[in-house]
Amino acid sequence: MRSRTTGVGRTVALAVVLVAALAAGCSGDGVAERARTLRLAATVQALPSPSTSGDVSVEEALRRRASVRSFTAAELTREQIGQLLWAAQGITRDWGGRTAPSAGALYPLEVYLVTAGEVRHYLPQGHQAQVWTDSQARTELARAVDQDAAAGAPAILVITSVVARTAAKYGSLAQRYALLEAGHAAQNVMLQAIPLGLGGVTIGAFDRDLVAAALALPHGERAVYLIPLGTPA
Repeated sequence: MRSRTTGVGRTVALAVVLVAALAAGCSGDGVAERARTLRLAATVQALPSPSTSGDVSVEEALRRRASVRSFTAAELTREQIGQLLWAAQGITRDWGGRTAPSAGALYPLEVYLVTAGEVRHYLPQGHQAQVWTDSQARTELARAVDQDAAAGAPAILVITSVVARTAAKYGSLAQRYALLEAGHAAQNVMLQAIPLGLGGVTIGAFDRDLVAAALALPHGERAVYLIPLGTPA
């Protein structure tokens, strides 16, 4: 004899499945899968040529550098984005030397700049960026930091490291060298922000797994720094 509760049971079972699916979509795995799908659709775009001279001296930039945690809503321009990425890891020598020193010139760092609608992964060769559309990445990064500075910034620059590149030569010292290099690159960004009329704050305390998921970072690549950036309020 067929039970009268069969229909109810099926409804309950379907509800359980839907709840589980929604939960999976909000989990780190769900975020990572979405980000991977979007990253696969990325295109490579040329960035505006970087400026190599300006009206603000190094001394003036050092004097004015400060942690900025409150920003206007103004979005960064393409020129500002290109200049900041170049300051972090731009090529300055014919043989491939970059703006920040690197142990053995092995360059373990990767740099991303995330705005409200796009993610840019910097490609130093040719001063280009791998670009993909993502309306949630900046929100996910802000959630990983849980600070007002990240939530209110129009852009967040992310510095990651692939320690294996340096470990091939320096072994157990590689982690230390990669962190030192990230510090060099972050200071470059903070100083470059001054003549661009921008400010930012360096953040080292965040949920690295959530950052990795939001950017679909490859295995072995770990976030080191998050730098919210924008026009100071």
